[in-house]
Amino acid sequence: MEKEDIFILSAFLIFLVVVPGCISRNEPEYKVKDNLEVRNLKAVIILIPENFRDEEFRIPREKLERAGVSVTVAGLKMDEARGMLGMTVMPDTTIDNISVDDYDAIILPGGSGSPEYLWNNEDVHKILREANEKNKVIGAICLSGAVLANSGILKGKEATVFPTEEAIKALEDGGAIYKKESVVVDGNIVTADGPQSADRFADEILRLLESK
Repeated sequence: MEKEDIFILSAFLIFLVVVPGCISRNEPEYKVKDNLEVRNLKAVIILIPENFRDEEFRIPREKLERAGVSVTVAGLKMDEARGMLGMTVMPDTTIDNISVDDYDAIILPGGSGSPEYLWNNEDVHKILREANEKNKVIGAICLSGAVLANSGILKGKEATVFPTEEAIKALEDGGAIYKKESVVVDGNIVTADGPQSADRFADEILRLLESK
């Protein structure tokens, strides 16, 4: 190898070491957090019996539990729930047994089954209204953002949802200010647009819990 070639190669290697940012321009803007800790708090995840989105349930549950939050899974009934990607979950209890005072956060995963099971579920709406009145942390992702709107707790609040025409209309009809963003936090409420945002969705819920 010629001396000139060796010099050019050496200079290039030094450049990579000294300026590492130049080789990470394609990193996603949001970096997942794994060091959040919230001890001695409780959350309940309301899970639909079929066609929930697996990641939107699994990721928040795992991240909350890893941070020290005690997580209860409440089903609409005591039957095994099945996700869109094949995940199965046996609920710990049913929504009939939920006491809002027992929890610091109420979380609703989405999925294609959300419109059928949650959008017009008045029992879930009552839980959400009570939780909002008591300033509990409330999170909904994907199509379940429309559940919050239909319950009446998004009036005048910014929120996002999985961007279907029906879901966006539900938000706006419920008085929400729709934001075409991956995750939106307004006061005690966190909404997210879909499974690709599940990590950040969970982190924002944890940040609100940290302030309790």
